[in-house]
Amino acid sequence: MTELELAGMKPEHFLWEVTGRIATVRLNRPDRKNPLTFESYAELRDTFRKLVYATDIDVVVFASSGGNFCSGGDVHDIIGPLVAMDMKELLAFTRMTGDLVKAMIGCGKPIIAAVDGICVGAGAIVAMASDLRLATPEAKCAFLFTRVGLAGCDMGACAMLPRIIGQGRAAELLYTGRVMNADEGERWGFWNALHDAGALETEAMKLAGRLAAGPVFAHGITKTQLNQEWNMGLEQAIEAEAQAQAICMQTRDFERAYRAFVAKEKPVFEGN
Repeated sequence: MTELELAGMKPEHFLWEVTGRIATVRLNRPDRKNPLTFESYAELRDTFRKLVYATDIDVVVFASSGGNFCSGGDVHDIIGPLVAMDMKELLAFTRMTGDLVKAMIGCGKPIIAAVDGICVGAGAIVAMASDLRLATPEAKCAFLFTRVGLAGCDMGACAMLPRIIGQGRAAELLYTGRVMNADEGERWGFWNALHDAGALETEAMKLAGRLAAGPVFAHGITKTQLNQEWNMGLEQAIEAEAQAQAICMQTRDFERAYRAFVAKEKPVFEGN
């Protein structure tokens, strides 16, 4: 695939807005607390896959809508049909949902989740798969798969959640399906910060703007290393970071930062 410009994209199953070089994604079924459907799963997956090649977007904000983030898979549009599927069809579905997480991890752009209200099931997974997570004091996050008779190991939760909040806390949430309130989530490191509902998106965009104004090529390298080093020993990780940093040292942004420092000015990064 060649380089893409995605600012003018018009998705069918979610809202998409680009301000500067920051894309905002939000599900658009506020009357149902923004559930996911087969179609929105697939379109989100494909969009994050395309972001790897996007030349006009540097940061993504996954925002809330109508006071809620996401209520998970739609009971009528997803859960009902799943009951009637055979194993081959079920595996195709669960692989597709996992592919959304893979696409978010592999998109090369920092993702900020801005979570208000309900954030449960697959919605909690989307927040988990984001790089940074902001929430309101009213946010209610639950990995509630066991409450519908399923295992807690959904879309990478057993791998990723313990790395964010610790094994024991993750085990409790994944076994019980209970709600993690906002204060707990902030204490445990799931939420990077809490903001009042009226300020949530402003703060998310402020953070996104700070990232977009930084060395965005280097941010992509940071995202890659954060994810790839899960599967490395310490010596391999140190060597991988040596190679990654050497690549970044060839960028003009590195030179710009040096010249700005010498001139006692603030560097202006251009992403190359």
